[in-house]
Amino acid sequence: MKIQGPNQYINIYRTNERLVNVNKKSKCKNDQLDISHEAIRLLKSGKNVERSQKVSEIKQLVESGQYKIDYEKTAEKMLKFFQGK
Repeated sequence: MKIQGPNQYINIYRTNERLVNVNKKSKCKNDQLDISHEAIRLLKSGKNVERSQKVSEIKQLVESGQYKIDYEKTAEKMLKFFQGK
């Protein structure tokens, strides 16, 4: 058996690794958040206040240990969601 040096295909992978590393470093982007006009409108509407009140009530119940999960209602909503209703 004759060995003729390193496999030529290994060098291809090494070259690609270097290119990928260079590309990752050169493409630094800042984080940004785009909010649609509809989302902004919903935030300004009164529904957001109602929702935050409901969330705070549930949070208080959870913290006090009095929150009870309705497993049947949860299962029904999950079924509706996965059935697309």
